[in-house]
Amino acid sequence: MPTHRVRLKKQQELAESTLGFHFEKPPGFTYQAGQFVNLTLLDPPETDAKGNTRSFTLSSAPHEDDLMVATRMRDTAFKRALGHLAPGAEVKLGGPFGNFILSREASRATVFVAGGIGVTPFRSMALDATHRKLARPLFLFYSNRRPEDAAFLDELTQATQCNPSFHLIPLMTQAEKSDRVWSGLTGRLNEGEVKRWLKRLEGPEYYIAGPPALVAAMQQMLKAGGVREEDIRSDEFAGYE
Repeated sequence: MPTHRVRLKKQQELAESTLGFHFEKPPGFTYQAGQFVNLTLLDPPETDAKGNTRSFTLSSAPHEDDLMVATRMRDTAFKRALGHLAPGAEVKLGGPFGNFILSREASRATVFVAGGIGVTPFRSMALDATHRKLARPLFLFYSNRRPEDAAFLDELTQATQCNPSFHLIPLMTQAEKSDRVWSGLTGRLNEGEVKRWLKRLEGPEYYIAGPPALVAAMQQMLKAGGVREEDIRSDEFAGYE
């Protein structure tokens, strides 16, 4: 897989302690919504035992001009160096990688379950489906502690207005700790809430991305509800609880 040196175009605040990094798209670079890349910092001012490379899902959609990755900012050597990159700074990009992508079974409903920053592949998939005018039913259950923590929430809400096949169901588990008024769903995602939208669990394809605890809980719930293991795809985003 070839690597590229790409320049940072801009940083963007997406939510509290969450930044998006927009990079140049190399000529001829193609990928499928949901795939990831490896980013390597070049001569960073500090490093740690994990080195200077990390994997990031491309939260940008394939038709967009930039390559965007989004991440919670934590107090690590890599994140500190990444956060201090100025526009024009170069990084090395490898990829794309991964098969966490939409299947070709367009007639089946597709259910996304995202916890926190696990929403990144689903932002790409939802905007890609909207851009390509796919008719397949898409449901995104998006769980966060507070509205302040929910990256892309406004953008995804707007996407539902452009794509009648895309349904967004955001939930807040600690809405009482928010400084914003939240009139939507609260509490943890459960079987009853999923069935309220889908009638039954069996039938759709499921994609789950988020903290390991959320992924494990959703897998257990779906399997107990009769969903076949081959209809469940998962991607764990560790270290963000």
